[in-house]
Amino acid sequence: MVIAPEDGRVPAMTDEGRQRLRQLRAGTFAGGAFNSGAQFKGPEDLSLWERCITRGVPSAIFPTVYNANTRIVQAPGVVAITYEMIHDTRLVYTDGRTHAGGSIRGYYGDSRGHWEGDTLVVDVTNFSSKADYRGAGETLHLVERFTRTPSGLRYEVSVDDPHTWTKPWTAALDMAVQPEPMFEYACHEGNNSMRNILSGARAAER
Repeated sequence: MVIAPEDGRVPAMTDEGRQRLRQLRAGTFAGGAFNSGAQFKGPEDLSLWERCITRGVPSAIFPTVYNANTRIVQAPGVVAITYEMIHDTRLVYTDGRTHAGGSIRGYYGDSRGHWEGDTLVVDVTNFSSKADYRGAGETLHLVERFTRTPSGLRYEVSVDDPHTWTKPWTAALDMAVQPEPMFEYACHEGNNSMRNILSGARAAER
């Protein structure tokens, strides 16, 4: 899915990025915690995905495991993007407003869109330090491009964070039209894994 650089590989991480990734993943199930002696004292020791909070951007749009559909709805001045897994919705404002101030941060960052012909171009900044896209957080900057195609939608995302990677890179995904409605992904209501991980950790302590 990586279309730039030409070798099709995500560029090397900086030393700062590798250290941050280790810190973000330390003690989480997603980081291989069962092999690292993590203690799982509370829900905060689990990843945002495991806690049914978010898969983040751009992770949520790339297919993983199951429930990988995306719904895009356009209204005057705004585009709403709902990701099936975890079932959260992200708003992209297209009414010309500027980015929010630097003190306002979010898991999905702050999205501002404009049209270049038939392509919706979205500039995303203001990520929270708690966000985790391959180790990138508050210094992550994305430029997304959504283009209709005869068979569906072409998605491209350019990733830039000099604090995490040695150079910018771009990934792409061709998406097909799904004729059926998207079902609710009731993640937290059925989140037995988080309860089981925490109760298992208490049993291990005993």
